[in-house]
Amino acid sequence: MARGPGMGDGIAHGGDLDAARRLFPQALEPWLDLSTGINPVPYPCPVLDASAFRGLPSAADLGALRAAAADAYGVADPDRIVAAPGTQILIETLPRLVTRARVAVVGPTYAEHAAAWARAGHAVVTVPGLGAARDTDVVVVVNPNNPDGRTWEAGTLRALANDLAGRGGLLVVDEAFADLEPIETLGASLGPGLVVLRSFGKTYGLAGIRLGFALGEPGLAAALAEALGPWAVSGPALAIGRAALSDAPWRREAAIARAADAARLDRMILRAGGTPIGGTCLFRTADFPDAPGLFDRLGAAGIYVRRFAGTPARLRFGLPPDKAAWCRLSRILR
Repeated sequence: MARGPGMGDGIAHGGDLDAARRLFPQALEPWLDLSTGINPVPYPCPVLDASAFRGLPSAADLGALRAAAADAYGVADPDRIVAAPGTQILIETLPRLVTRARVAVVGPTYAEHAAAWARAGHAVVTVPGLGAARDTDVVVVVNPNNPDGRTWEAGTLRALANDLAGRGGLLVVDEAFADLEPIETLGASLGPGLVVLRSFGKTYGLAGIRLGFALGEPGLAAALAEALGPWAVSGPALAIGRAALSDAPWRREAAIARAADAARLDRMILRAGGTPIGGTCLFRTADFPDAPGLFDRLGAAGIYVRRFAGTPARLRFGLPPDKAAWCRLSRILR
């Protein structure tokens, strides 16, 4: 799959409909993009005052966003919150702030983590589990994991963070898909040796806003913020982010609704002969006897899903946004 603008070479991502059109030039339009894990029912954006677009973002507006994020993520002190124009820039920036180290990425997982640490000059290995990462300086875990949905107990991760901190190391926990999941997150457990990443766009269905967060000790948070520079987050993103993060009832309702959608998608996958292997309430991953053939049939019908070069039997499906989209997918998964 081709990379989109600004993406590193050689790593495939979902959401690239230009690549989909090159693969399937005769496909039915409009495309139904199920190749990402973005909430298909977005948060209703508030109407913004024109000043959010005209002026530079203010320190007060940034402070209000950080306070809302701290409350949403269970962080006691907003000084432990760094707001950024998407989590990807944090994945790129953090390795540049760490002295050259031995890094273990628990995988297979989101490939940009290993790539970013390698680009910054670190020695990177991919390991199958936490037990294989004990002799490294930095450990990266995606919890819940993308694409298989594996999770790790918070107590296990806290113990690992304490162990790494005791020898000057670091645990990076990417909780990009945690907002709507029934798992214990680590925002309330921040201490030396732990950095947590949180995505905004996936949960709220607003990936184009470009907003993400790092949670960590105040010193590391300040270093990250300095590396990002002034006005890193746009005025509209500050306003929309503050409104959405402050809306706990919307999050609760979204978690219930998307979990029901995920269960429905699993039933469709089973009916089509697939074997669900996991995922989150925003995406489902499954193995199929003829995954390449199914990928082609879906593509010819204008439905784009995520495939994996290293695991050709595997496909990942995002959630359809409405009844028409569910019916369109059902006509292929039967």
